Amino acid sequence: MSEKRSRGGAKGFILWAIAVVLMAGAYAYQKRTGPTHPMKGSLRVGDADVRYELLRSHETTGGAPIAVPSPDGKVTGVLHWKNYPTKDSFTAVPMAVEKSDGESLLQAALPQRPAAGKIEYYLELTTPGGPVRIPEAGGENEILLRYKDPVPGSILWPHILAMFFTMLIGMRAGLSALFQPSTVKRYSWTTLIIMSTGGLVLGPIVQKYAFGAYWTGFPWGYDLTDNKLLIMWVVWLIACVWMGGKPRADGKKSGGLGRVGVILASVVMVAVYLIPHSMQGSELDYEKLEQGVDPKAAIGTGDK
Repeated sequence: MSEKRSRGGAKGFILWAIAVVLMAGAYAYQKRTGPTHPMKGSLRVGDADVRYELLRSHETTGGAPIAVPSPDGKVTGVLHWKNYPTKDSFTAVPMAVEKSDGESLLQAALPQRPAAGKIEYYLELTTPGGPVRIPEAGGENEILLRYKDPVPGSILWPHILAMFFTMLIGMRAGLSALFQPSTVKRYSWTTLIIMSTGGLVLGPIVQKYAFGAYWTGFPWGYDLTDNKLLIMWVVWLIACVWMGGKPRADGKKSGGLGRVGVILASVVMVAVYLIPHSMQGSELDYEKLEQGVDPKAAIGTGDK
């Protein structure tokens, strides 16, 4: 019996290690994708490459600062911006070289906008090696930045942690369904509970703080983040119902149908996490804003 428990413990450790790797991969992918993460790149200045990060999300407490390194003031340039989506012409703002923590930065600020207000912008720089446009013309011609209202850390961080643990334990549940059926029920129901708390309870509260609406997915809108969460939650709910809520009296493995459901739910979860975060989200309608509509009422729900 002790040998059997030892083998089960070793298998469980290996499955947890695999789940951690899968979650880490999903986290790294989310950090590199999505419309709100900074655009990263490098500039060639003299004999050195200097790294920069350009914002694509900022709080409504002030205008978004846009900056790139300018070693010894050798990089100059102009920031071009306009409201999105509008037919306005781009406004050119000269960028100034300023010192920050001992580093020379070429910077300017985008205008402040209400929550869900979007601005598209690009930079035209002059470097020792010649002119540089960020981003390069022909690809992603402009960078899109969206404003959001501040979200209290006491709400935001529990939401973020809950969604990461949802991924971690959900992957563990899927691995249990394949290799350790005796634990699949425990991890499946834990996944559903954490997902419900972090996604369906805390998630809407975060969105209410940031953009003024609790839910902008089906049936009221097309917010991809809300809709993919809803799909994932429904799939896991079905899988857990198939699994059942009570352990078998004889201590045997959970039924095959429930295990298949958990495997499918895990696959859906991976697919959902491969979709970049904050796609087709809340967007300020500048035409309504110009007509005098309250900024909160001028926010669309991802239906464009």
